[in-house]
Amino acid sequence: MPVTTDDLSGMGPLVARLSRGGQRLRQADRTHPWVLDTAVVVLVFLMFCLPDLFHGGVDDGDGPRRFRLAFTQLPVAGILAFQAGLVLPLLWRRRKPLVAFAAITAVFVLQWSMGAALRADVALFVALYSLALHGRLRQLPWACAAMAGAMALVAVQASSAVSVWDALFFLLSTATAALALGLMVRIRRAQLAGLRDRAAQLEIERDQRSRLATATERTRVAREMHDIVGHNLSVIITLADAGSYASDIAPERGKEALQLIGDTGRQALGELRRVLGVLREAASGPTVGPELSPQPGIADVEALCAKVRAAGREVVYRTSGEVDALDSGVQLTVYRIVQEALTNTLKHADTDTRVRLAIVEKDTRLTIRVQDTGPATQTGPPNEEGHGLVGMRERAALYGGTVSTGPTVGGGWSVEAVLDLTPQGGAR
Repeated sequence: MPVTTDDLSGMGPLVARLSRGGQRLRQADRTHPWVLDTAVVVLVFLMFCLPDLFHGGVDDGDGPRRFRLAFTQLPVAGILAFQAGLVLPLLWRRRKPLVAFAAITAVFVLQWSMGAALRADVALFVALYSLALHGRLRQLPWACAAMAGAMALVAVQASSAVSVWDALFFLLSTATAALALGLMVRIRRAQLAGLRDRAAQLEIERDQRSRLATATERTRVAREMHDIVGHNLSVIITLADAGSYASDIAPERGKEALQLIGDTGRQALGELRRVLGVLREAASGPTVGPELSPQPGIADVEALCAKVRAAGREVVYRTSGEVDALDSGVQLTVYRIVQEALTNTLKHADTDTRVRLAIVEKDTRLTIRVQDTGPATQTGPPNEEGHGLVGMRERAALYGGTVSTGPTVGGGWSVEAVLDLTPQGGAR
């Protein structure tokens, strides 16, 4: 788990300030990468090159005589040349770490071949650290072999002052520390990059789930509005046609049709307000307002049949089993399937059609059967499936059910839906 600045703030103000400073330094380095590389070169020059220029190399005369005699005294020009060859390649230690390491190693070997020792030799260890951190891992074995050879050369050259094995142990330990430090920082950065990628992936997945939930909700609302508007408009259109015919023959029937149109329109408007009200509440949070009416259920199917009867169709409705005790979600599914089936009857069947509607609950199965007796010439809905038939199948699929539609032998149309009421993962 990554450590954040907030976590570090609990460890003390100093650690928190250091963390914030490190974050600002990394940000500045991403913006101006040459600044840090130049700063490293300047720091190495000030700490390790200036003392050599002032004292003429490592053998400054203060050490034991055998130590002074072990190394060659270089002129100032030679010291400057070797220092430039050792330090300046560090400018490319992150962009081209292998090239920088190879250049510094070559200068280092040439310098020690001449028997000269400089404090600026520390640049070789910096180059090895940079190669382990920024270079390709397959390059490290060759770099380690070159480093071991260079360290062996130094140990041999310094054998008159110190033991070869002591020198090798010290030099190889320092090189191993530089290599291990570079690999450790590299692994830590890779872990942090992996955590950042994982966090970004989780954020993308969260956004995708949110968009999928939004699309699912839009589909559900579109299905609800199709069922509401489609059915009520079909009833209104049928009543308007019947009222226009009856206005000349029986004005009271025309007035009754207008009243039914008004009632149907108000009911449709109320249902639309309920659906849209739920959407507004989901989008902006709970709001104080009038209480929304409950979702329709099987108890409302009789009122649905009454509207179809008012539109001129004969409807025979019966139920079997404990349908009123069903889950509210199942009851809404039943209501919408019946509503869509009756809407199709209003659209495609003649006025003298008789509709038989049956809702049967038995064991763990609920069967909804809507069959009209339309004329022999009726072909039912078009062959291509509209939104209504697709919506019925989607609603039935929520409860592991199926919907089958097709013409009957007598020329009418039949819709049969079977729902599975078996609880899945607990009560539905």
